[in-house]
Amino acid sequence: MKIIINLITLLLSTGIVMSQQTISGRVTDAKNNPIEGANIYLEGTYDGASSDANGNFSFETSEEGLQTLIVSILSYEPHYEAGDVSYFKDLQIRLIESVNSLSGVTLTAGTFEAGDNSKVSVLKPMDIVTTAGAAGDFVAALQTLPGTSAVNEDGRLFVRGGTAGETQVFIDGLRVFQPFNATPNNSPTRGRFSPFLFKGISFSTGGYSAEYGQALSSVLLLNTTDVPLQEKTDISIMSVGGGVGHTEIWGDQSLSINTSYMNLAPYEALIPSTQGVRWNSPFESISGEAVFRSQGENSMFKMYTGFNHTNLDIEQEDINFEDFVRFQLKNNNLYFNSSYKYFFANDWSLTSGASIAWDTNDIGIEQDKLNAKETSTHIKVKARKNFSNRYDLSFGTEYFRTEYDETYSDLDMGEFNNGYSDGLFAAFAESDIFLSNKFAMKLGIRAEHSSLLDGFEVSPRVSLAYKPGEDGQFSLAYGDFYQRPLTDVVKFENQLKMEKASHYILNYQYIKNGKTFRTELYYKDYDRLVKFDTDLPQFNSTYDNMGNGYAKGVDVFWRDSKSIANLDYWVSYSFLDTQRDYQNFPQKATPNFAPKHNASLVTKYWVDKLRSQVGLSYSYGSGRPYHNPNSQGFMQEKTKSYNNLSFNWAYLIDQQKILYFSVSNLLSINNISNYQYANTPDMNGVFNRRAVTPPADSFFFVGFFWTISTDKKSNQLDNL
Repeated sequence: MKIIINLITLLLSTGIVMSQQTISGRVTDAKNNPIEGANIYLEGTYDGASSDANGNFSFETSEEGLQTLIVSILSYEPHYEAGDVSYFKDLQIRLIESVNSLSGVTLTAGTFEAGDNSKVSVLKPMDIVTTAGAAGDFVAALQTLPGTSAVNEDGRLFVRGGTAGETQVFIDGLRVFQPFNATPNNSPTRGRFSPFLFKGISFSTGGYSAEYGQALSSVLLLNTTDVPLQEKTDISIMSVGGGVGHTEIWGDQSLSINTSYMNLAPYEALIPSTQGVRWNSPFESISGEAVFRSQGENSMFKMYTGFNHTNLDIEQEDINFEDFVRFQLKNNNLYFNSSYKYFFANDWSLTSGASIAWDTNDIGIEQDKLNAKETSTHIKVKARKNFSNRYDLSFGTEYFRTEYDETYSDLDMGEFNNGYSDGLFAAFAESDIFLSNKFAMKLGIRAEHSSLLDGFEVSPRVSLAYKPGEDGQFSLAYGDFYQRPLTDVVKFENQLKMEKASHYILNYQYIKNGKTFRTELYYKDYDRLVKFDTDLPQFNSTYDNMGNGYAKGVDVFWRDSKSIANLDYWVSYSFLDTQRDYQNFPQKATPNFAPKHNASLVTKYWVDKLRSQVGLSYSYGSGRPYHNPNSQGFMQEKTKSYNNLSFNWAYLIDQQKILYFSVSNLLSINNISNYQYANTPDMNGVFNRRAVTPPADSFFFVGFFWTISTDKKSNQLDNL
């Protein structure tokens, strides 16, 4: 009996040994380098091992049949082998590097990020509004970045040889149709928006996403704050007016409002304009904004509205009139947008929104009157799917509607009516593809159709990025961009095509230890630019799309906030070579708004003993071309160089009270932007001229800012 038991035991032991199988193989990366420390195991079991220094592994298992072998290690995508366990021998497993959103490559060609949460940010929201000379206007601060031109008499963004009308502004992805305050000729305007309502800014100097269109040169994206941190009240008392803002929070809902009143009459009485301007009624405006937010478990609803009323009455010097020419302006602007975003459980998200703007201008030029009214709407729906951390897809559609009506009353010739209606439909699709932490691409396409022009255009967009090291990367971008001719043209003529620009961009960016270096080469090819045969667009002008041009250059940016204690500074430089044949140009030439060289130096220094932040900004622009009818050639002469040194000082009276002082053009340099020539020569055959200069060389500002908040720490330093 004992012999039988021993025999059975032997047979069972032999069976167990025979059922043990060996799983083996080698783990490498995409370049066939061995990976040490990878975890290899059968799913649902304790059978497994780790790879050695040569990437090899081996372990035994008693499992049989179909099994799943899992290979995993940090920084690499998990790998799965499914099949009969008997085939898991001498496996050659190649792991793919996982994409890391914190250390991986990003797509930066043509785009400056300004947000607290973006790892590629070159500016923060505070930087946008603490720049000396900007006077709290984020557009003025953006003009210290490379790619922009110093056009001090205008105030809008001129980007890489493009006109101001070639840049579009969006709030939460929705179009802002009149982003700047109304102003007379040769007087700089300001953006309509209060900076403290926005969490970040993306400024694309070229090669922007297929989601956005109708901009030949640039887009400026403003994103409102999602969730305010606390309730607070901001009070401002300034030498040019005052304002108050308040944020209220109810659980997952919040409302931020602010109002301001500006009047330059006291300032003009104290420091009157001395150059070519007489004020009958100085600039006066009242404005207000509000943002309502409601956050759900998987959703976010936002509603933004802004109102602005502007009134002024001035007299301006004109070389063709013996006396000054009177100009009166009343502008009313109401803007409203709402957006809703929902996040689904399967990595889908859906965003929808709409914006509408009403804008009226009542203008008087001597005895003539012009009344203009524009109503514009934008409706947009976008879906996005994250398939993995390597691939996502977004697509959507949008519709723009513009109704413009204008009545011009001439004392001698009577009344003229002009206007147009346009419905513009667009569809877009775009995908981000991350092949590794070192290489990524963005592929997009956009299609647009205008009912006014009855034209259909398709725009391909592509961006590539490669990261050769830990801190630096290269980016490439190409895209076609279309834009309907501006209102000044289409109100008279709609038998035209969309204007076109093609962008080619090469970018390098390096960020490490508080230092940022960025340089970018670009080329823009303009085609189908609008031309006309009169000095200005008129009802009897002849129009065509025979214009063309180019813009090429290099932009350089350097920022350092670590090398010197309490000092933060950045330097930017742009070289621009551009010519175009457009409007009434008789030949291809460099336009007046495009100086060849632009440079800026911005410094911010915190003086702890004085509880103060002191800032200096210097801007330089080389001479701008202008046409002199007394000499041969076209646009062959240049103004003197533009120079502006500005200063600001913010003193913390206590943690929540700030006294602020600033002066633009501290040295009172007499900058000349252009020359106006007489329409007819004098008795000696000479066309007389006058210099086009700012109404005053310098501007002084004093303000007191008080914040009342629950934490008793917040202040308005980031809004100055």
